[in-house]
Amino acid sequence: MPIRPDLKPLYPPDWPQISRDRKAAAGWRCEGSPSYPDCRAEHGRPHPVTGSNVILTVAHLDHDPANNHPANLRAWCQRCHNTYDAPHRARNAWHTRAKNAGQLRLFNVARFWRKR
Repeated sequence: MPIRPDLKPLYPPDWPQISRDRKAAAGWRCEGSPSYPDCRAEHGRPHPVTGSNVILTVAHLDHDPANNHPANLRAWCQRCHNTYDAPHRARNAWHTRAKNAGQLRLFNVARFWRKR
C-alpha cells in the first residue's frame, strides 16, 4: 500500500528493500491473514476470489511502521491487508473526526462501545 506522505518519516530509509525482501521470502504470494489463512494470491495475477489484480503489500502486525522486525511483517494481498487493518483504520477515523469537530474526550468511547 502506498505510504501516506505524513507517515513517511516513520519508516526507515531502507523500507523499500525490507519490503522487497519480505515479499521475496514469501515467494511473491500472499502469506494468508487471520481472516483468510489459506489465501495464496500471487503478485501480478488476478486474485482467485476477487478477480482484481494482486499487488502484494507488506503489513505491520502491530501497526507500527518503525517496528520492522521480521516477526512483525507479513506479505499480504490487498484483501488480506485491508481486512486486517479495517478495525485500526476505523478507530483512527473516529478519533480524527472527533478531533476535527473540536470534541473533548472524557473517556475512551470506542472502548466503551466495543465491550457491549
